[in-house]
Amino acid sequence: MMIAETVRTTTDEEKASAQDLLRRARAAMALVNRYDQETVDRLCRAIAWATANEQTFARLTRMSVDESGMGSADGVPARRWKILGILRDALRTKSVGIIEELPEKGIVKYAKPAGVIAGVLPVTNPLVTMVNMAINAIKCRDAVIFSPHPLSKNTALEIARVLRAALKKQGAPEDLVLCVSKPSIPLAQELMAICDLTIATGGAAMVKAAYGSGKPAYGVGAGNATVVIDETANLADAAKNTRISKTQNHGSGCSCDSNLLVETTVYDRFLDALQKEGGYLATPEEKQILESVMWDDQGRRTLATIARPARVIAAKAGFELPDGKSFIIVKEDKIGKAHRFSSEKLSPVLAIFRYDSFDDLLTMVTEIFEVGGKGHSLGIASFNDDHIHRLALMVPASRMMVRQPNVSGNAGSFTNGMPMTASLGCGTWGGNITSENISVKHYMNTTWVSRPIPEDRPTEEQLLGEFYNSEIF
Repeated sequence: MMIAETVRTTTDEEKASAQDLLRRARAAMALVNRYDQETVDRLCRAIAWATANEQTFARLTRMSVDESGMGSADGVPARRWKILGILRDALRTKSVGIIEELPEKGIVKYAKPAGVIAGVLPVTNPLVTMVNMAINAIKCRDAVIFSPHPLSKNTALEIARVLRAALKKQGAPEDLVLCVSKPSIPLAQELMAICDLTIATGGAAMVKAAYGSGKPAYGVGAGNATVVIDETANLADAAKNTRISKTQNHGSGCSCDSNLLVETTVYDRFLDALQKEGGYLATPEEKQILESVMWDDQGRRTLATIARPARVIAAKAGFELPDGKSFIIVKEDKIGKAHRFSSEKLSPVLAIFRYDSFDDLLTMVTEIFEVGGKGHSLGIASFNDDHIHRLALMVPASRMMVRQPNVSGNAGSFTNGMPMTASLGCGTWGGNITSENISVKHYMNTTWVSRPIPEDRPTEEQLLGEFYNSEIF
């Protein structure tokens, strides 16, 4: 989420700074162009260790929270392991020389660098995002220039310093990783316009700017993660998964549960289970005040309630959370842009709805994604394969988690097969070019070498089937 800034043109100083960063990045890439797979894998391991060791990760996480005032320094082990999971996937992927051979098609694929990457960063999670981009970029022999959010620039600069020190220790050019020291929207736009590829993990405005830069870009869509709890669900496990999703980093992630759609016969029992997991059920009066402090008159989320502890948000609404309560639940029965609790909340606040029939549920899912989050994600706590199948057939989402926390499952975990990442494409639903998890393959170009094969030409009759020699119009 970018803070509003007066619209202005890029200054000559910013243009010169961008060109200097690009020159340095290209020079560094030239030095690693002939690195083999073993060498780039070693560098990936080096920068992963430098940032994901417990001491450094905790220090950088605390620095980020202290600087921006957003997010949480708790839950460090889970986020630290995200980097190690990204490293795992990178090490299992070929990125130098021949990466795939298809003898039956006469095809051999060779990997090449994508070029200099402009890495646009979010304010709430610069650490994992930066290391994710750095591992994937270096794996493919790219360089990356980070453009941080102004509210977390000092943290981003320190992360970049650590990454550069790790590269230098291995004898690699430090300028494979660069970071803007005086970030601004115009400078970010200039970098996106001159770099070879942009990876934009930020607010909607910045992602839109990335797509309008004139250069290729992978952006992410907005979240409004919704979870279905049907009558077959293990309610205790589902409530635990919601608590994990809703409280990680104070609910700031786009994959944190935002809406719960609960089958009516288990609604009351699930609500009890949520409260046992630390949920606080807001009264109707508290809900009304919460809305007034969480959104401004134009319906925009207020900065002071984004990625803040539940107790802080409650205090702004004039009530106090009892001990042991870590997230806030509001009952909701209306969906639409005018009903703000059905939209993304970016906080430890969630809305709970009830549904009567599965057909009703499918309608509600469609309506919620029209409010926000189309293309991002859906979860379902169910053991009914038909329900899972019917939901998957119709939902306009790029990923659907079954019986697992959205916050960890969407971006890959050690107990599912999703590619580990910090950037989630949302397809054309969310205004993105891909619906995949952004991973190593998106950081490389490929050359397809094609050799002749025996002719593979079906007859016209085989191809056209019943329409062969039929009526002509």
